[in-house]
Amino acid sequence: VKFLVDMRAELIPWALNDPFLNTVECDLKALLTSWFDVGFLELKQITWKAPAALLEKFFGYEAVHEITGWDDLKNRLASDRRCFAFFHPRMPEEPLVFVWVALVEGMASNIHELLDKGAPDQDEKHADTAIFYSISNAQAGLSGITFGNFLIKRVVDNLSAELDGLKKFATLSPIPGFMPWLRSNLENNHLEFLTIEQQEKLKRTSSKGSPKASLIHLLYDTKWVNNTETQSMLKPILLRLAVHYLANEKRNEGTALDSVAHFHLNNGARIEQLHWAADLSPKGIKQSAGIMLNYLYLLKDIEVNHESYRSGKAIMTSSDVRDLLKDQKPT
Repeated sequence: VKFLVDMRAELIPWALNDPFLNTVECDLKALLTSWFDVGFLELKQITWKAPAALLEKFFGYEAVHEITGWDDLKNRLASDRRCFAFFHPRMPEEPLVFVWVALVEGMASNIHELLDKGAPDQDEKHADTAIFYSISNAQAGLSGITFGNFLIKRVVDNLSAELDGLKKFATLSPIPGFMPWLRSNLENNHLEFLTIEQQEKLKRTSSKGSPKASLIHLLYDTKWVNNTETQSMLKPILLRLAVHYLANEKRNEGTALDSVAHFHLNNGARIEQLHWAADLSPKGIKQSAGIMLNYLYLLKDIEVNHESYRSGKAIMTSSDVRDLLKDQKPT
């Protein structure tokens, strides 16, 4: 089974331009989809006591927040943390998809604080919120075969049964498409979704003249990250643009343009809260200007939110998020 999964991973890029290989790849995908039906998968909790050969694989498979060493991995498996993964009976030593969870009080707002190796472990019994801060697909050969949504639902069920005090289930997520979208938008359009006041502030920050030119100048020079005054000026502007991107920018089929947003909204979550300077790593700045957000999974609303999103009626957001778009012109 692992051989066929790896073979499809090798075929996928070649199949894009070769009709014969495309047919083989599609046949393999259909076969693997039937073999990897969620009913066949086993959910396992990963602990520090797991075999070293298995733990070592998470270094290479982690796709969101790089694991920097064994101390970092041990911290992510501490008593107030959880890691769950799906496995297939025919690939018992290979995780298919896995999620990292932090058990905290209140909503997490900063990934550096969440992953701080020096922070003391919290008493899991006091936790009222489970934060999913990273979900990674481990097998490239299973691309397009979806079971990440089932993973979240199973983990919610497991944690609810284990810890009675958990009241909220949410994420601390990146916005990987935000800065690429913004740079493209700045080059091709004007800043119609900013307030007049915000546009005037941008004009006053540099000698570039227009708000658009000023913002382009600031964003292409990442020194703003270390300038408190510039950060303060950019914060409401970039938060507003990020909310517009998440809530209004769609693919042709009407789903969210951002891949992470689509995943969680399709699962029935809502956009709950955005956080400024939440990920100031080079990757975080490049992807989303350091902004992260919480997607909230309200168990009673998941099905309604999912149906509303899939039907194209609405992307569900909290009142705090909607406030960031007040006075925005219709798009």
